[in-house]
Amino acid sequence: MKKILITGAGGFIGSHLVEACVRKGLKVRATVRYNSMNTWGWLEKTAVRDEVEILSGDIRDYDFVSKASQGRDAVFHLAALIGIPYSYVSPLAYIRTNVEGTYNVLQAAKEQGVGNVLVTSTSETYGTAQYVPMDEKHPLVGQSPYSASKIAADQLAISFHRSFGLPVKIVRPFNSYGPRQSARAIIPTIITQILSGQKEIKLGNTAPTRDFTYVKDTVEGFFSVAGNEALNGEVVNLGTGREISVGNLVE
Repeated sequence: MKKILITGAGGFIGSHLVEACVRKGLKVRATVRYNSMNTWGWLEKTAVRDEVEILSGDIRDYDFVSKASQGRDAVFHLAALIGIPYSYVSPLAYIRTNVEGTYNVLQAAKEQGVGNVLVTSTSETYGTAQYVPMDEKHPLVGQSPYSASKIAADQLAISFHRSFGLPVKIVRPFNSYGPRQSARAIIPTIITQILSGQKEIKLGNTAPTRDFTYVKDTVEGFFSVAGNEALNGEVVNLGTGREISVGNLVE
């Protein structure tokens, strides 16, 4: 992998991935969603901004994705509409972005002869744990339109490998955390309340357990999976293998 395309590069994990690729000496082309101010999300403030080719567009636009894929050795596909609550409001938005957007990436990679495609999934595809630890054989449960759209995208990616021989791998990160994470997430929520001087941390149910992975370790997991040809057509969970309850996390 010498020339990399990273979709969704302005996001939490995507921006860290961009920086890691540059540090590894790779030539990075990054896509971010176009907006009227032409801002690039977290890439605005990154130290490697001038070393990255940044394209603004829409993952739902096949022409844009096809052009972005030209001359690339590998694609790291992270662009997605995330967040469970809004998926109940507009399921179609998630279908168009997460399913059709992934189709555009896969089809463009197939037509452009891209030799390595890594599709980013989510642990939300498993729903509520039916057994632990949750391995890759755990049933997929679309508990929300968001998780259903990611399941569909994953299955589409696997079909492109089985039908057309496209070298696709799927990674499912578990609870990544670190700088640039949404303030709605549990760790930023706790930190924000502490910094604001609150004497009591206000949270909901503190019994659920999570497998937290620092974002830079998640990124290294991406590289490990992408560099393993034996994993073509496979799904790989990314986590530490250790769980902690929200209550213990606060402590």
